[in-house]
Amino acid sequence: MSTIDAASVSPGGDLPYRLVATDLDGTLLNTAETVSARNRAALAAVTAAGASHIIVTGRSAGWARPVFDEIGYTGIAVCGQGAQVYDAGAHKLLTSLTLDRRLAALAIAKIEAETGTLAVAANQDGLDGQVLAGPGYALQIGTDLPVVDVTAVELLSTPVSKLYIQHPGLTDDGLADIARQVAGDLVGVVMAGPGIVELLPLGLSKATGLAVAARRLGLRAADTIAFGDMPNDVPMFGWAAHGVAMANAHEQLLAVADEVTVSNDEDGVAVVLERLFPGA
Repeated sequence: MSTIDAASVSPGGDLPYRLVATDLDGTLLNTAETVSARNRAALAAVTAAGASHIIVTGRSAGWARPVFDEIGYTGIAVCGQGAQVYDAGAHKLLTSLTLDRRLAALAIAKIEAETGTLAVAANQDGLDGQVLAGPGYALQIGTDLPVVDVTAVELLSTPVSKLYIQHPGLTDDGLADIARQVAGDLVGVVMAGPGIVELLPLGLSKATGLAVAARRLGLRAADTIAFGDMPNDVPMFGWAAHGVAMANAHEQLLAVADEVTVSNDEDGVAVVLERLFPGA
């Protein structure tokens, strides 16, 4: 792992980077699920200096919107692991991709043939799409995020952007590995946090969503510094010029990071931005 001199990486004029991409949970949000005053101030200074900030989150736009509104974020956001590009200021979806429900059902069947019964939840498509939780699914992110309990049959009764899967006898990494082995030709598989293994449209990632959002701003991978904490951030780190992992990050992300900052509870995003943008 190496720490790269930002001024030698990006051609962004007087700015070391023209685009700052931050994950939300475990990165920009602390464990109290708020954005600290220091992180807000650092990002405000960076954007005032002329750089852009894009939040890139696994949360659907519907689940991310309360956070955006609370912190006054009005920029473009990448939500749903890249499935949605969302204009937070206009409260409008710019792009939205869905998971083929036939492939999703086949993927679940193939995984269950190896693991036994899964607990499954589904994220409905659209800005107002709900998260439908099937039997036994226990939400392990957020304190006030709305979930609707449904039967297994109802999970795929409407268009969905992704599925969440859990298994009582397997670790998140173990479940993700099995899902990838037996259904990786049908769906994308990511581990996005504790208790959050997701099935996505094949080929979708935070990197694909960020590339679309950046292009709308006239920005490129070479302009970008990215912050994250989980394996679902690995593709984003591969796309960006510089990837910064939080000290609390998963080992898979730490292994590919260009730099490691302090934890999300210690304002790790601000610590790096204050160093790289000292005049901001």
